Amino acid sequence: MKYVISGYGKMGHMVEEALKRRGLEVALCSEDIKAVPAELARESVCIDFTTPAAFRENYPFIAANFKAAVVGTTGWDDNSDAVFAAFKEAGSVLVWASNFSIGVNAWFAAIERVCKVLKGQGYEPSVEEIHHIHKLDAPSGTAKSAAGIISAALGEEPELTSQRIGEVPGTHTAVFVSGVDRLTLTHEAFSRQGFAEGAVAAAVMTESLAPGCYEFKDLIL
Repeated sequence: MKYVISGYGKMGHMVEEALKRRGLEVALCSEDIKAVPAELARESVCIDFTTPAAFRENYPFIAANFKAAVVGTTGWDDNSDAVFAAFKEAGSVLVWASNFSIGVNAWFAAIERVCKVLKGQGYEPSVEEIHHIHKLDAPSGTAKSAAGIISAALGEEPELTSQRIGEVPGTHTAVFVSGVDRLTLTHEAFSRQGFAEGAVAAAVMTESLAPGCYEFKDLIL
């Protein structure tokens, strides 16, 4: 299997390094995924860390031409039905996540378990996130995913707050407050490397997946 990186910024470079550490073939790093030759795309997994606007423009090409895609770009959830339909129609594989960090996905699982315990006990939830000033979407996709888990498991809609500070890789906190106590669950990323490692793990997984669309957390939890 070959791997093509879509978007060659900071995350693209980290994904390239993570692939090479595993001895996997990096066939191409591209800022213009539509320029990738069709014959290369057919035998490759596309790993996409671009921008919401770029992914919205590129996903039909990626779905139609690549064997599989791993998408770490966020900010396209309002267009998810069209994205999923494109991959299903093409018979290709899509693995997506609001956050590919293994630690974040463990955080998701912890939140879900806590909500089941707290349900009906009078706790008010909230989700806070802090990211670097270059992040384009707010709240983050990770915060939205956590909010969805809380809403489904606790039956309460959490308040979402966002901050953009310096070069913070990503800190997410779920807070549950009652009249007698406060419960706080926090995931703090030290760098973006965890996101790259998780995306590469997902890319390797695509080799054994049937055509379709998969959320990363459902593959590892």
